[in-house]
Amino acid sequence: MLAIEMRLPLKHNSLTARPKRRAVITGLAGQDGSYLAELLLEKGYEVHGIVRRSAIESPGRRMGRISHLLDRVEVHSVPLDSYVDLAEWFGKVKPDECYHLATPSFANLSLNSELATLQESTTQSHCLLAAIKETAPRCRFFFAASGRIFEDATHAPQTEQTPLSPRSTYAVSKVVGLELTRDYRDTYDLHASAGIMYRHASPRRGQQYVTRKITSHAAQVKLGLADRMPLSHLDTRCDWGHARDYAHAMWLMLQQDKPDDYVIATGHVSAVRDFADAAFSYLGMDYRQFVSDDAGPRLSGSGAILAGDAAKARRVLEWSPTYSFEELVNEMVEDDFKLASQEAAQRLSVLGKIPVTPPQATTAPSQSRKPEEQESDQRRAA
Repeated sequence: MLAIEMRLPLKHNSLTARPKRRAVITGLAGQDGSYLAELLLEKGYEVHGIVRRSAIESPGRRMGRISHLLDRVEVHSVPLDSYVDLAEWFGKVKPDECYHLATPSFANLSLNSELATLQESTTQSHCLLAAIKETAPRCRFFFAASGRIFEDATHAPQTEQTPLSPRSTYAVSKVVGLELTRDYRDTYDLHASAGIMYRHASPRRGQQYVTRKITSHAAQVKLGLADRMPLSHLDTRCDWGHARDYAHAMWLMLQQDKPDDYVIATGHVSAVRDFADAAFSYLGMDYRQFVSDDAGPRLSGSGAILAGDAAKARRVLEWSPTYSFEELVNEMVEDDFKLASQEAAQRLSVLGKIPVTPPQATTAPSQSRKPEEQESDQRRAA
């Protein structure tokens, strides 16, 4: 028997003519898992998700990203670090596809818990692959690697052939997962693929990430709920895409006859200050008035720009990003403005005031509003 297995009910249709394809997603409640689940459901899959037990015990707090899907997916709590439990579970469910997204993905946390990060990530990947090999060998497997496996790269952009050069525990754990995926593919003939996923964000990104910090703060400033914020490494340049696009790439990999590894990236780099400029400009403000440059801790790696070359994915998968950098930022700002407006409404209702509405969006992030217009906005929000 499984040591732990808790499930939320799935409504089955007994009149379905042919069985649906069955997929399992580890990390279902995360940003990527939520977008992937939506995609699979749209394509007619039966979707199973593996989440932490704490998520099932407190779904309102832990599963907010998938609250709209809970009546359409089957949610399980199975220990990913237990080969015995996973083997029994996979032998019973027999999924056609497995997407391994679960990870302590906030990379900076590994500075405080390096041993736990490495042990948890590598053990989970190994147990999953071993369980699939023994009990569901026809199940196709996807591993979410990271562009950070090239942290010490000497050139940009990076491709699938770029030498691995991790310089953090998080990156090392991703390298181990990538190599395990390759080993099970080559040694045991599993259909196992890895996506080398460069940075991607969305309105569902966690508040601890710099992109959400920026868009959330911009919305709060616009509504008079915040003032200045410290922001470090403003000149760090990143390759940012939208998580919805990257979830589509994951699915495409498992539809190929031959398993392989692919870089998934936009190929376009922008500095952190560019992200801040775009976010504040969308709301008619100049980020320089509200963001202070904080040096922050020294970053690991050589300082090379982490930018991916997704030519192979474009050629083989026929994949390309659909969101531009500006569209990504604007969508995040709009969503955070709605969230901040709810908070502002609660505060302003006490004073009998009405929260401001967002200004007309600008298409050029670098075009900030005039100082007198900004002062007028701030007076209305006060």
